[in-house]
Amino acid sequence: MVRVTVLYPNESAKRFDHDSYASKHLPMVMERLKGSGMLRYEVDKGLAGGGPGAPAPFVAACHLYFNAAADFQKGIAAHGNGDHGRHSQLHRYLTTDPD
Repeated sequence: MVRVTVLYPNESAKRFDHDSYASKHLPMVMERLKGSGMLRYEVDKGLAGGGPGAPAPFVAACHLYFNAAADFQKGIAAHGNGDHGRHSQLHRYLTTDPD
């Protein structure tokens, strides 16, 4: 199994709609990518940084689980980025855990 993590940095004056992301975007991603081997997803909301009063370095993180990295690549090639602009103005960073 592989986990793809999508990180959304905490950039000042940029919009990120957590409600839309969790209730609309991620279910849409699951619906589109389950045929490509997506198993499930999890979403985290950044609450705080490492020190007292420090802002969270990321406003959100999403973890997408697939049977293999090739499944994720196949799904993204087929469906692209979907509706990313509807919930965020932030640049995304992707990381993966190895198979």
